[in-house]
Amino acid sequence: MSNLQEVTGAFALLDSLVKHNVYHIFGYPGGAILPVYDELYAWEKKNKIKHILCRHEQGASHAADGYARATGKVGVCIATSGPGATNLVSGIATAQMDSVPVLFITGQVARSFIGTDAFQEVDIFGITLPIVKHSYVVRDPRDMSRIIAEAFYIASHGRPGPVLIDIPKDVGLEKFFYHPIEPGHITLPGCRPITPPKIKHFAKIIKLIQQSNQPLLYVGGGAITARAHDIIQELSYKFQIPITTTLMGKGIIDEQHDLSLGMLGMHGTAYANFAVSECDLLIALGCRFDDRVTGKLDEFACHAKVIHIDIDAAEVGKNRIPQVAIIGDIKKVLKEFLYYIKNEMNLTINTDQTISWRKRINLWKKQYPLLVPKNIETLSPQEIIHDISSLQPHAYFTTDVGQHQMWSAQFLNVLPNHWMSSAGLGTMGYGLPAAIGVQTAYPDKIVICISGDASFQMNLQELGTIAQYNLPIKIIIINNKWQGMVRQWQQAFYGERYSHSNMENGSPKLTDLAKAFQIKGFEIKFRNEIKDILKKSFELPGPVIIDCKVKEEENCYPMVAPGKSNSQMIGITKSINKAKTSV
Repeated sequence: MSNLQEVTGAFALLDSLVKHNVYHIFGYPGGAILPVYDELYAWEKKNKIKHILCRHEQGASHAADGYARATGKVGVCIATSGPGATNLVSGIATAQMDSVPVLFITGQVARSFIGTDAFQEVDIFGITLPIVKHSYVVRDPRDMSRIIAEAFYIASHGRPGPVLIDIPKDVGLEKFFYHPIEPGHITLPGCRPITPPKIKHFAKIIKLIQQSNQPLLYVGGGAITARAHDIIQELSYKFQIPITTTLMGKGIIDEQHDLSLGMLGMHGTAYANFAVSECDLLIALGCRFDDRVTGKLDEFACHAKVIHIDIDAAEVGKNRIPQVAIIGDIKKVLKEFLYYIKNEMNLTINTDQTISWRKRINLWKKQYPLLVPKNIETLSPQEIIHDISSLQPHAYFTTDVGQHQMWSAQFLNVLPNHWMSSAGLGTMGYGLPAAIGVQTAYPDKIVICISGDASFQMNLQELGTIAQYNLPIKIIIINNKWQGMVRQWQQAFYGERYSHSNMENGSPKLTDLAKAFQIKGFEIKFRNEIKDILKKSFELPGPVIIDCKVKEEENCYPMVAPGKSNSQMIGITKSINKAKTSV
């Protein structure tokens, strides 16, 4: 015992985080978490860790989420008890819905006060139980190192997700003889190893591909998480199978490639939705057949046999029963599959039988292209986003939620793991703090946040964080003075009764707001200003806000109405208007 160091629970927490290669954490202090922040003071002095002070706990949660998505590492967020903890709930649910590995650390009242309704006491363990992958309350500081090691393993093992650790104040202060547990030196019987796929599965896949005349790859966020873009592209090219992605799967392939169909689903491309409606084989990789993708479920790929590969067994067969199901890491499974093909001497790959299918898809692309309105009188949000993509093809992008999110999904051509957007939960206010996390991870890269005027106001206080750390984030506000997607739905399905969706009254002048935070601000009002202002903003070394005064009544099309099949889209046209150009 004499060889062991006597430390506090807070020391054990910080030491364990550093041992797991954590350098950046995002958070906001408060009473119950002060023992940890007091210990953090010493660790920052030694440059062992760096804390990013956000202006709201929800902002901190999204920043840690953005950091995790961009890097593939476990993001770390810290908050105090009571309202500090409850302010994390939207961020925790966002991470859970999109399978993002984030460690949430909350302060709690001292152990003797738990259950007494003490000041700023709340049962955050119970509140978040349905929206975490796992959670802990640290009752003994001797358990701290083990719990941290387990939390990191659970957050990143298999299908990633958020883990919560609640730390009573006196646990952070209590001293004990510290026996650290190194990363990886734990045993968790509940986390079963992922077994390799059986050869018989590969033989079935080959047979289905050989029988198919109209195959389609349907790729989701699980493939992005697995960093499987190279192997999926190889599979697509080898068999000449077109690829469509979900909102979470963006970046898996260059969307300018002939085999790319862009995004499918509610606001997907017309040709992706036609293809999924007509395909005879659907190869689903890391996706969950959610409602925004499928539309009317019983009419989704209704002529197709299904191959489903996913790391989460709970997703396979949940919404669609596949003919072949493989549980495993997509990158590893496909690598073994391609190795199997290479060594199977009698295998013939005949891509000629799908030529007519690919020609048909190319015809759809010409007949129903994505359109960029270029009207002289009004500013087109699609044109702005299209120009951003052209000017900054290697940038990291974050978005908020709404019309601008869907236009970004349609018109941005992004690299793998360069796209951060709240897909499953659809959390307004996500984009700006997520950009903080991405820029913190990659200080020398271009990070662009595309937001709407309504979403932006959800977490605009994080401009203070951006200003404090001089983060050179470029913030593009698609400002139509409305909650744009709400207005579009009210127009289409609620008899044009625009109940509380207009944001004009009370909205800040964004260039003045930028100035208040010592941030450069610009306005774009006319088409001929777009490229000049964008170029100027991207060349500036610090943060920039660009207020784009776009056409107010512009709608996001194509659109699949609720309860309709993907082939029944609103807003598609065969003819290309003179005032528009196709992409």
